[in-house]
Amino acid sequence: MSADFNIEEELKKLPGTPGVYIMHDASDEIIYVGKAVSLKNRVRQYFQSSRGKSLKIQKMVSRIDHFEYIETGSELEALVLESNLIKEHRPRYNTMLKDDKSYPYIRVTLGESFPRIVLARSMKKDTSKYYGPYPTAGAVRDTIELLRKICRIRSCDRKLPAAQGKERPCLYYHIGQCDAPCQGWISEEAYRKHVEEAVAFLNGHTRETIRNLTEKMNAASEDLRFEEAASYRDLIDSVQAISERQKITASDGDDRDVIAIAADQSENEEEMRAAVAQVFFVRNGKLIGREHFFLTAEDRGGEAQILSSFISQYYAGTPFVPKELMVEAEPSDKDLLEEWLTKKRGSMVRIRVPLKGMKEKLVEMAHENAAHTLARDHDRLIREEMRTIGAMKEIAELLDLPKADRVEAYDISNISGFESVGSMIVYDKGRPKRTDYRKFRIRTVEGPNDYASLAEVLTRRFTRALEGSPGFTVLPDLILMDGGKGQVHVAEKVLSDLQIDIPVAGMVKDDFHRTRGIWYMERELPIEKTSEGFKLITRIQDEAHRFAIEYHRLLRSKGQVHSILDDIEGIGPARRKALLRAFGSAEAIRDASLEELAGAPSMNRPAAERVYSFFHGEGKENVIE
Repeated sequence: MSADFNIEEELKKLPGTPGVYIMHDASDEIIYVGKAVSLKNRVRQYFQSSRGKSLKIQKMVSRIDHFEYIETGSELEALVLESNLIKEHRPRYNTMLKDDKSYPYIRVTLGESFPRIVLARSMKKDTSKYYGPYPTAGAVRDTIELLRKICRIRSCDRKLPAAQGKERPCLYYHIGQCDAPCQGWISEEAYRKHVEEAVAFLNGHTRETIRNLTEKMNAASEDLRFEEAASYRDLIDSVQAISERQKITASDGDDRDVIAIAADQSENEEEMRAAVAQVFFVRNGKLIGREHFFLTAEDRGGEAQILSSFISQYYAGTPFVPKELMVEAEPSDKDLLEEWLTKKRGSMVRIRVPLKGMKEKLVEMAHENAAHTLARDHDRLIREEMRTIGAMKEIAELLDLPKADRVEAYDISNISGFESVGSMIVYDKGRPKRTDYRKFRIRTVEGPNDYASLAEVLTRRFTRALEGSPGFTVLPDLILMDGGKGQVHVAEKVLSDLQIDIPVAGMVKDDFHRTRGIWYMERELPIEKTSEGFKLITRIQDEAHRFAIEYHRLLRSKGQVHSILDDIEGIGPARRKALLRAFGSAEAIRDASLEELAGAPSMNRPAAERVYSFFHGEGKENVIE
């Protein structure tokens, strides 16, 4: 269980609104996505008695480490968002549809001279206008039928005006539901007005229609025409279902980020102002996920200033920039940000403030989620701020550094010098940045020489930085070595030889292999063991050690041992098996003399020389990082 996520406490904070909930395991993998009419009621059910739950659900619940959720405006929006997230993340406990079922849309064929209104199963980039997606085809068909009745929209698929007069008018003309454009008995201009009425209806202007239908339903009921009244009732239900504004999918299929800021309203000038930035990710027109970020502002500036700072910091550290950012209000330096983002993306990027329609509703939904996150998690986020960014500031102050936002830590792992490996882990603003972790196979060092192994790892890492190799160009503000004076001196010499100026400190352990303190500038600095800075140093040291050990275990696995022998040119499967049977392990093969190798079954002198050379330096070049 995450130390800062208490499931019982988080359950109490759940809202009773529709939305989607996302279950994570301890490694932060998404294992289940679900929708709910009431998030509060639905999510709580998972953590109540297991009676009546399937074994699959019980197993899934046992793996839940933490959860998050996205509030939506309706159950319908929750359904569509759930579908998008399942397709994007493919959680292991969700039922995956083999046919990738799609939801229906209403399509208005505006590119035709006499447009039609039809059901569509997908959106295309054409001249048509799309509405949806919607949960059932039945509601869509009822609404299309209704629009054909009240707006007199044609239902045929004749190619007009080319086919005018070639066939007789259909039944819908005779029952008064179509003006027969197929005969040329209504002009394009007059017909377009009917289409505009239908589009207005689909855009949400349905109040007048519902009022008229309700009056007709009541009148039919009073005249005891109950079957007719029931048909009006069903049409009203369809209109209400279809008129719910959809904010989950856009018809243009573009990539965009939707950003909203919620800030506390405290006027205390001495306190930091807390805020939450909510980012919705829309890819190919579909909302596929979100992230929220906790912010603190030292000034009492408005949300526009906070938004500007967030955009500049967030997109400085992300490789992908969408073609459009949708925000609540213009950031304070909009033009400059657009110029910078355009250069970073390589094509035009726009920052827009939508004022109406689906896009405005989507920004509104992002703000509501940000506000709820701030209200729910304010105290927890403050604590998280202290144990991450606050802890980094403590370390920077302790070492008298201007900042320590990015920290790299290094460790070496081996068993008697065999298969030595090095680990490089990265913490950014107090959090592990696993995408920047790196592993190193030691190439040039024989035996258990940690100092020489560290020198090799650091030389390779920072030489690549000087060469501009992708993934190595960002330099840290601080380097932390797993060890004390000796390890620090090794790192300082490597950096000096490469003419790189980065401060280096050592994470010192006591006799019980627990973090004791930090070595810097030729002395061990006193640090309070209950401070957040000390706790962060402990986490970094443990993480560096864990990452190195895991890699070393991988290399010691049976399959990897065989792959090491695979690297010896001219030694086939039969000889590899014979060597392993004769010597028992790769370590014993490495330690064998040339004569012992030549005398092994299936071996001869040339083959023995290839094996001996491989383990004694000449074959090391093909060992990869």
